[in-house]
Amino acid sequence: MNTAPYLAISNRLRSTPFTHRVQQQGATAFTVYNHMLLPTEFESVESDYWHLCEHVQVWDVGAERQVEIAGPDAEKLVQWMTPRDLSQVDKGRCVYAPLADEHGLLINDPVALKLADNHWWLSIADSDVLLWAKGLASAAALDVKVREPEVWPLAVQGPKAEELMVRVFGNNIKDIRFFRFRPMPFNGCEFNVARSGWSKQGGFEIYVDNAQVGVELYDVLIDAGADLQVRAGCPNLIERMESSLLSFGNDMTSQHTLLECGLDAFFNLEHQVESLSGDALRKQYSAGLDRKLFGLVFIASDGAMPISTDPFNGYVSGRAGEILGRLGSQVWSPRYKHQLATVMLEKKYFVENSGEQTVELQLADGGFVNATILPLPFNFSEAGIEAAWVSS
Repeated sequence: MNTAPYLAISNRLRSTPFTHRVQQQGATAFTVYNHMLLPTEFESVESDYWHLCEHVQVWDVGAERQVEIAGPDAEKLVQWMTPRDLSQVDKGRCVYAPLADEHGLLINDPVALKLADNHWWLSIADSDVLLWAKGLASAAALDVKVREPEVWPLAVQGPKAEELMVRVFGNNIKDIRFFRFRPMPFNGCEFNVARSGWSKQGGFEIYVDNAQVGVELYDVLIDAGADLQVRAGCPNLIERMESSLLSFGNDMTSQHTLLECGLDAFFNLEHQVESLSGDALRKQYSAGLDRKLFGLVFIASDGAMPISTDPFNGYVSGRAGEILGRLGSQVWSPRYKHQLATVMLEKKYFVENSGEQTVELQLADGGFVNATILPLPFNFSEAGIEAAWVSS
């Protein structure tokens, strides 16, 4: 009898203070993220999606590790790691700061939090930024301390998130603006709370640095939101794809440059900052791109129609077997009744800033389909795709 593979949990896979809670509350799947356990499903991906869009969830995202950079040369090191200009970032602000090496290739795409002058946290995606940052600091003899502090974020996400947070932290939570953070008291501790999170349903991230009090906070959040239909949740593939929230390691990897990933907005060609990747990115911009990340959509009203990929490299093929590009993520959208995907398309299959374009690709069932190429982020209304607003 064929059975699905399971994840063998050992000490090499670090848990979080909340792992037992999410297991008790019905987590049915985990992945490995920064050498830690990250829940990926509770009831089902689609059921979790509708609940997130309509109510409020508490996420254990302790796998979203912090790389702390502090000391007299901290500003220099952080700016060296990202081509985004950080010179005007104030204390208490979060910024999306893609990290890139001397060739312009992505290392990670964290949210950077400025705790104070010369004191930063990089809230990272899944790659070993700590080792890279330590190597850079050591090679350049920078006066800086680089470490991974014991911080385990909790996320509160969904349209009822603010109401739940007010019940737990008070009305001052409403004063936190988007991508800003401030310390908020709870049971004798202060946790940095940011209006942010890996969904577009609205919400907050709580940077828990006391495990015992953090578990108390988790329980209070669940108890206080009973009438809001709160439950444990996790980042949701359907919601993030509809919202065009890119996943490092899936949609884009360390084999892709910042420009190929469409992250031009976070790199100013005209303004020189002292970053490792600036010169390489300017040269690539001048030469033009050989590939670029796009969205693909096609009608799948009766459920998922997965795109076929080469099992060794994830490449997508056309009818004649030609390689179209590398598949990033794909999912069926129950809201838009379309299959959504991201693909790093080769240059000959797209024209920049043109009208509607299509590409024929092979499906997992052996058939073929014409998919519409869309720039990211997805603009469904502009593409003439209407939402079906009925939940399951």
